[in-house]
Amino acid sequence: MSATNTTVKYAFPPHEIPSLPIHNSIDVFPVHRIYCVGRNYADHAIEMGHDPSRDEPFFFQKNPDTLVPSGGVFPYPERSNDVHHELEMVVALKSGGRNISIEKALDHVFGYGVGLDMTRRDLQGEAKKAGRPWEIGKAFEHAAPCSALVPASEIGHPVKGAVTLWVNGVLKQQGDLDQLIWKVPEMISYLSGLFELKAGDLIYTGTPAGVGPVQRGDELLGVVEGVGELKIKVA
Repeated sequence: MSATNTTVKYAFPPHEIPSLPIHNSIDVFPVHRIYCVGRNYADHAIEMGHDPSRDEPFFFQKNPDTLVPSGGVFPYPERSNDVHHELEMVVALKSGGRNISIEKALDHVFGYGVGLDMTRRDLQGEAKKAGRPWEIGKAFEHAAPCSALVPASEIGHPVKGAVTLWVNGVLKQQGDLDQLIWKVPEMISYLSGLFELKAGDLIYTGTPAGVGPVQRGDELLGVVEGVGELKIKVA
């Protein structure tokens, strides 16, 4: 008696798994989900017209296939005339779970990177006014540039360090990791109470003040001290 054929036959070839390079490694990091925490620097909350108090954090998602590696191109998106840069440190998880304690949260971290939460600010603003989700402003194609990931085994777990963004050589954003309202272990713990976190998840940790528009032809350089840098050109 022949064995049952369990080979899956897809209706069309499945999409490639999104991934990021790993510093000093030939391996790549397969990305599962991208979570972003909003208004996690007081000065940015204020510049966006919000109270910077330490209320419960909130999150939104970007799609993994919107990643753009450092040195890549960010095509200026359609349906928008006001696209903004938001520089952030990125946390990459090597394991996950539900209801992770703050004390155990860093045990799940693979490493760190430098990311840009590119935002169609005009479309996000329209969605806010209408009480609708932010996906059209946040989860469009190429909206999540990110550098190579540096393992925590090489750099530890950064708790302070300058977060800076230059556009065409002009400093636009400047902050420090020690200004995060919700620290990395707290973000992981809180998020794991809302979702089951898994290996391959990325967490964009929030942006300091100075967000602003980009134009076609701009060259962006983002640096998180002790982590790395991200270079992107707007096409």
